[in-house]
Amino acid sequence: MNTAPDSAAQHRWLTDEEQRVWRAYLHATTLLEDHLDRQLQRDAGMPHVYYGLLVTLAEAPRRRLRMTELAMRAKITRSRLSHAIARLEKNGWVRREDCPSDKRGQFAVLTDEGTEVLKHTAPGHVTAVRQALFDRLSPEQQKALGEIMEIVAEGLQPDEAGADLPWLR
Repeated sequence: MNTAPDSAAQHRWLTDEEQRVWRAYLHATTLLEDHLDRQLQRDAGMPHVYYGLLVTLAEAPRRRLRMTELAMRAKITRSRLSHAIARLEKNGWVRREDCPSDKRGQFAVLTDEGTEVLKHTAPGHVTAVRQALFDRLSPEQQKALGEIMEIVAEGLQPDEAGADLPWLR
């Protein structure tokens, strides 16, 4: 590691204010994810990522998505998705179906039981999200946060083919 004084000029280090913002962001997102995960574990016996998968399937046409599409939407590896779907299948909340047009492909399908779990779990989850985030922000802050997160997400979503994306691993 080169610690010569001119090497510092080659790097654009975070300013004190940027460092404060970055650490506040990390602290808040870690606490928020933990808060929502604990709420869902307590109320439905599932982690937040599983709830997100169920919601994504519930919003899909015929409550079904190709596994690759579900991994892409959830921004998780195919391996992690496969493990999650196996657990959701064991609970009876999701089932897999083979894809008739692609022998290697599978669909994840939200079952009626999974739909019922969402109906019972969603109100408590929405309350937790509202109390942890939206009730603490003014309408202007909510709008700004949404705009900021959209800009960040857009900048991190690669367009090029062959990008190192979790759902392709």
